[in-house]
Formats: sequence, structure tokens, C-alpha cells
Amino acid sequence: MSSKLTIDSTVRLSTGYEMPLLGFGVFQNSNAKESVVEAFKAGYRHVDSAQLYGNEAQVAEAVRASGLDRNDVFITTKCVSRTHGYESTKKELDESLAKMKFDYIDLFLIHDPLSGKQRRLETYKALLEGRAAGKIRTVGVSNYGIHHIEEIKAAGYELPAVNQVELHPLCQQKEIVKYCKENSIVVQAYCPIIRGQTGYPIIHAIAAKHDRDPAQILIRWSLQKGHVFEIFKSRHRSDALLTFRFIPLPKSATPSRIRSNAEVYDFELNEDDMQKLDSLDRGKNGAISWNPVEAP
Repeated sequence: MSSKLTIDSTVRLSTGYEMPLLGFGVFQNSNAKESVVEAFKAGYRHVDSAQLYGNEAQVAEAVRASGLDRNDVFITTKCVSRTHGYESTKKELDESLAKMKFDYIDLFLIHDPLSGKQRRLETYKALLEGRAAGKIRTVGVSNYGIHHIEEIKAAGYELPAVNQVELHPLCQQKEIVKYCKENSIVVQAYCPIIRGQTGYPIIHAIAAKHDRDPAQILIRWSLQKGHVFEIFKSRHRSDALLTFRFIPLPKSATPSRIRSNAEVYDFELNEDDMQKLDSLDRGKNGAISWNPVEAP
């Protein structure tokens, strides 16, 4: 299974588009252009931004500065609860496109569920219409619990292709992950390296065993969750995966760390390693971020 993974591996979304398995996060990155250019040099082709981060334009500038074709990179952005609502979401989508000077956004997520049921559904409807208009390729959600996705289903809308949640060995969101797997929703993992809070003996022992740093072990744990069902040739990638997987989104502004976080394809964690890391789960008490999956 895992030996077939490379930095070019992708997962096919329910919309038919392919998303690289490793993403690069730019939360709290005020120098995102330089960082994203460095990430592209390291082999990343997937960048996770948001309207709230204030760096959408910098991410887009990095795409142009890199010389990469727009179709060969996968760009995500998100709309936070204070901008939710039908008309406001349409307006914010157009503003994101204007800031980026892009014709489309690969993945647009509802950033959180904190605006309440009515505004969540209005926002989702606006994003689906944005997709129909060609402004978005795939619509998803972030920080959504099962009940939030069920309200989308009850409203008669198609399910989101992606749910981005806090996910790492300490906070494994097992019920949400199980639901997403059963409904063909890909799970993106933010805070995959626990924001550097890796002072756990199990993590350090496994890192020492593989002569790796703890962050690389945690990223590899995310990449190895799930099962490969089919390898197929794709238009843009030679190694795309039809599977259920976690998509880790490590972030850093340090060039050496950006590179090392991508150097996770020449070793594997065995079953014992994975089980030991799985044993660290503390449920919602293991969260280190806002994790609003239980919001009403």
C-alpha cells in the first residue's frame, strides 16, 4: 500500500478532480508568497489558504512566480462564519477570485459551522452555484460534525466532497472520519504535526527508530491512514489514488522545515508503529485548535 506513495500521489474527489495527498498550509503566514514558492520547489502542488488568513493574493502570486501551469496546482480557500449567507458568500467568492486573479478556485470550503443552520445552508447553496458557474471546481466544508453534514443531506443538496478537520494522533475525530468514509467525503487534516507539540515518548521513540524527526512521523501517519483501492492513470498525474485517506496540511515558513515535511516518501511506518500512534488518541480533549465540530 504505502510504498506506492510519492509526493505526486493524488486522491480523486467525488467531483472527479484530483487533489494531491500532501498539502501546504499558510495559516498565520504573512510571507506566504516566499513560503509557497519554496513549497513548490520542494514538490508540493497543493496549497491551503482562506479568506481569514489574508494571504490569498500572495498564494496566487507564488503560483505565477513559480512558472507552474495553473492546472498543475491545487488551491483551496475558505469563507469564515462572519461572511456566511447567500449574497455575502457570492460576493466574497468573487472577491477571492479578484484577489487571486484566477479564473477558478480548485476547492472552496465553508470554514466553520458557527453561523447557524440557515446561514450555513445559504452559504452552501451559493458555493454550489459558484461551482455551476465555473468559479469553483469542488465544494467542501471545514470543522463540520456529522450533524452539520446531515443537514446538507436533509436539505436535498449533494454532500461535500471534502471535510477539513483538526486531525492527528491525539485528536482522531473517529466518528466524523467513519461517517466521511461511509459517504465518500475526503478528510483533510489540519494541525497534523500538533503545532510542534510533539513531546510524547511514543512519537520520539518511533522517530528515533526511523531516524526521522517527529513531524515527519506524524505526516507519514496521516498519509498511511486508509486503503488504496485502485491506481489509475490521470490526465495530469501518473499516480492518482482512488481511496479514502487523510490529507495532511502541514504549515511552516522555515525553508528547511518546508522541505523536510515533504521528505516522507522514502520510509514507511509498520503496523506496530501505526497502532502505537493510534493509542495516543484523547478524543476532543486532544484538540489543540478551535475544533468547533460540536457547534449547534
